[in-house]
Amino acid sequence: MIRKDIIDLFKVKPDTKIRLKDYHTGWEQTDEFKSIGKKFIKERAAEILQSSIEELAECQQLLYADDRYALLIVLQAMDAAGKDGTIRHVMSGVNPQGCQVFSFKKPSAEELDHNFLWRYMKSLPERGRIGIFNRSYYEDVLVVKVHKDLLEQQKLPDGKHGKAFWEARYDDINAFERHLVRNGTVVLKFFLHVSKEEQKQRFMDRLERPEKNWKFSLADLNERGYWDDYVDAYEKAISATSTKWAPWYIVPADNKWASRAVIADIVTSTLRNLDLEFPEMTDEQRALLEQARKTLAEE
Repeated sequence: MIRKDIIDLFKVKPDTKIRLKDYHTGWEQTDEFKSIGKKFIKERAAEILQSSIEELAECQQLLYADDRYALLIVLQAMDAAGKDGTIRHVMSGVNPQGCQVFSFKKPSAEELDHNFLWRYMKSLPERGRIGIFNRSYYEDVLVVKVHKDLLEQQKLPDGKHGKAFWEARYDDINAFERHLVRNGTVVLKFFLHVSKEEQKQRFMDRLERPEKNWKFSLADLNERGYWDDYVDAYEKAISATSTKWAPWYIVPADNKWASRAVIADIVTSTLRNLDLEFPEMTDEQRALLEQARKTLAEE
């Protein structure tokens, strides 16, 4: 388990105006970490990830049996930050029947005929399940904000789309998440914070290794040209929507082993703190179970 003071480095307090340059993207989060050294930190991260994977499997079973809560994990990041790998590694021990992953692409004509939250509402996890959004409704205050032409496709009533418009969308998101939490859905939001230099190296890796060529898209390179615009959009969105009921975590992502350990620890700690319980048997149910035991024993 990661110490609380370390987790607090990543958690964005409500009503905090953040600057992404104030958050480290690598493993050297503190002077203590630097003095301990990368080798030890990496080994410790591997231990945390493994123990969290094992505990998450137990927590998932309890979550399903308890049947009062759902868990929604939101992953947002620049391209090549490691969202897919995070899902694959952190969730490697869970029962696939109790975990669902959605990756949202370009909205369909039907989706554009509804409000911007509609298509995400349809994919929310039911009680007892874990839902993961690989990109999410935040795209509508990120990529749509960076590429204003996408906003024109949403068939909105006439009006200005300036600062007040985006603040209203932040308000809609906060209200939506508060509604979810009030009704038993725990919301955890992670921004995988990768540096521009590390993204370049990962793009180069995809280009230079034939087995990874398929992962490279010219669209990713085009989006890299809007890096500063995305940084501004993320800073404003995270500052406006990190709330007490649905906090943001800015997770260092230059070292994949570090981001996976942090996210796994936060997810398992959150489920552990829900005080989940197996359903308690009534006297009548216990009598029926005892009768079933006797029937089987006498076969």
